[in-house]
Amino acid sequence: MRPITSELGGPARYPFSMRAFHWLRALLLLGLIALGWYMTALPEAAPIKFALYPIHKQLGVTVLLVAIAALFVRGRSVHPAEPRGLSRLEAILSRFTHRALLVLAIVVPLMGYAMSSSYVDSDGVPFLFMMLPELLPKSDLGFAVFQWLHRILAYTLLALALLHVIGALKHRLVDRGGESDVLGRML
Repeated sequence: MRPITSELGGPARYPFSMRAFHWLRALLLLGLIALGWYMTALPEAAPIKFALYPIHKQLGVTVLLVAIAALFVRGRSVHPAEPRGLSRLEAILSRFTHRALLVLAIVVPLMGYAMSSSYVDSDGVPFLFMMLPELLPKSDLGFAVFQWLHRILAYTLLALALLHVIGALKHRLVDRGGESDVLGRML
């Protein structure tokens, strides 16, 4: 069975592997952000609060691994050309947003890992049936810096994800599925 091609000669949709990684990353990241908000909003005395941190850490490591795998698959895949219907500003925003989302899906978990590694009272970073090595020295200052970076970059990631969704919906609903409608490529 031949792949459906676009008017520009390339494939009309992203390969299944890229689409699967896209939606898996989106679900994991949104879940992590929601879990992060929930657990940090809990009072310090809430017993469940500290039970949620290892889950958050494991999901963060999972996002890191999925993002790295997605980059590898992306580099080895043929994907659709940029749509012709985008304005110059939309094309620049699209390229920047996509690249920043991929980079932040790696950097935010790394900042969380660094934060956990530098935390003086850390229990470590669990993943599957093992504890990952803590690579940084324990330091209150290091922890504070990595905590700030983790938080700011997570909010940046969320803002870019919202921009990404708004852009896709704008092209689908406002442009009425014209040449700039890219949502079908990822479904």
